Amino acid sequence: MTSSVAVQVGSLALCAAVGAGLSATAQAQSASPAQALLDQRFVVNAGAFLVQTDLKANLNGQSVNNPEIDFDQTFGKADDSTRVRVDGRWRINPRHHLSFMYFDNRNSRTKVLSETVEWGDNIYDVGATVTTENKFKVGALAYEYAFMRQPGYEISASIGLHVSDLQLSLSGDATVNGVQTSKAVQSNSVTAPLPMVGLRGAWVVTPSILLEAQGQVFKMKVNEVDGHWTDLRASATWMFNKNFGLGLGYDRYFNKVEVNKNSFDGRVKFGYSGLQAFVTGSF
Repeated sequence: MTSSVAVQVGSLALCAAVGAGLSATAQAQSASPAQALLDQRFVVNAGAFLVQTDLKANLNGQSVNNPEIDFDQTFGKADDSTRVRVDGRWRINPRHHLSFMYFDNRNSRTKVLSETVEWGDNIYDVGATVTTENKFKVGALAYEYAFMRQPGYEISASIGLHVSDLQLSLSGDATVNGVQTSKAVQSNSVTAPLPMVGLRGAWVVTPSILLEAQGQVFKMKVNEVDGHWTDLRASATWMFNKNFGLGLGYDRYFNKVEVNKNSFDGRVKFGYSGLQAFVTGSF
């Protein structure tokens, strides 16, 4: 009888100890800095890129379809590029989120041409000194639903709107409609709003490190705009406390848009790929 009671008491004590241990583990995981990125209401990443860009475009004239220009090959790599990306997420509740992204790439280049460049109605001949400026901005807003969520990971699907805005200008001595013109400037812009769908996964691999992978893609033709784009991204974030961390990511972005508007009649292919160093804040 005494032995049976002792066994029962020992079993209860063992169960209590195991339960306490599991509870402590769960609390420790929930309280870890990396887990905070999956639990905190607001998360923001901001950083700069060390990337390789690829810009090809053509702008048709009033009566001609001009050939495509490879800007990096024709004008060389830009030394004054500014490339900034900001990502954020608002967890309305654990499964329903709103996310946003903003990317800004801008640079200018000047070169003496070794080949003729046709841009709109302007023809820049061999030997002309030409300056090109481009500004490319991307904004995206999406709703996310975390259809798989456990302590330590979540997988979400998203749907939203992606808007890209590109401004391209060339200036220099040119022939414009058969007339030699000094310092001719041709500036054009295109804004392309497109829907997007995506998938994102995040995993806590250590108490301080979160791994994240994300893919977004869409293709659609709306009125005078026919475009598609993809954005693939992977990153690792080291949280040195619950509110702040440092991260390193790799991003591959590609956008192709064909436009038939007064502001821009032609085609643009823009992409970038490379490393991004960023800081993270969560609260």
